[in-house]
Amino acid sequence: MRSASEEPVPLHEEFIYCCGAATHVLKCGPWKDLSKDESKNLPRLLFMIIPGNPGLAGYYRTFIQALYCGLNQQYPVWVVSHAGHCKPPSGMEMIEDTDIKELEDVFGLNGQVEHKLNFLKKNVSKDIKLVLIAHSIGCYIALEMMKRASELQVLRSVLLFPTIERMAQSPQGKLMTPLLCKLRYVLYMPVYLLSFLPEGVKASLVRFALRGMKTCDESSITTSVNLFSVDCVANILYMASQEMMKVVERDSTTIKQNLKKLIFYYGTGDSWCPQHYYDEIKMDFPDGDIRLCEKGLRHAFVLDASKEMAAMITDWLQDDLTKL
Repeated sequence: MRSASEEPVPLHEEFIYCCGAATHVLKCGPWKDLSKDESKNLPRLLFMIIPGNPGLAGYYRTFIQALYCGLNQQYPVWVVSHAGHCKPPSGMEMIEDTDIKELEDVFGLNGQVEHKLNFLKKNVSKDIKLVLIAHSIGCYIALEMMKRASELQVLRSVLLFPTIERMAQSPQGKLMTPLLCKLRYVLYMPVYLLSFLPEGVKASLVRFALRGMKTCDESSITTSVNLFSVDCVANILYMASQEMMKVVERDSTTIKQNLKKLIFYYGTGDSWCPQHYYDEIKMDFPDGDIRLCEKGLRHAFVLDASKEMAAMITDWLQDDLTKL
């Protein structure tokens, strides 16, 4: 297994419109186009990362590079931001200037599911198998994708710190639900005022906010500067408010139908999906691959443990990859 630091990792960055919304895509590896049969030597497998919330692709930059290297650079590893969570480059609007409304409520939770399915439909050949690696609310989205599009060739779906049930009842949910559902508009004004600060000052504020961490991924700091954009924050908080209201009952039917394809990874001190959620799903699905973190990783692992997580996932998937 190579380390990410041994050699430069090919990384391609795109800002596109998907379902009419600005979307940031990071692609690891030399494969930039996986649609239809236009690309020669298409890989057999795509690793697609589905983010948590905030769903900014930049948070997963180190993670996809480490994963790509751990896979001996044999497969593309892509991360697709949530619709409207990225700050588009100059000259690009948050919403495409078109009369066609591609998807109603694209920034909502249901819209984000359809956004990922639409991305795959337009950008990835249906013959390519998928490994979905989902984080936090991305796990709910991954299960919904498998439910709605059974034709997807999902080899494995790895669900990291899965917020797939009772979000508003979790310790963090009880704290955040009133803010997200009733008071989120109050946050827009301070974000708007902070958006006028120089980029260097914004980065310094982010470093100050993350000062408690022994080590913090530099890409997380640069990515967090996006959170000084009112448009981004509005879309992030709107999606989060829907999570509190809509992620209630665990979709045990979809889990049962896809159990052999799923790997769950729960945290021991996770205030979004507490350990008794792990105990209960483990009891309901004793034959499932349902793991409990023994390393003390935080829910937001991308801030300081991307390489460690990538190494674990590579190890988990060795048997699957040798069978390809």
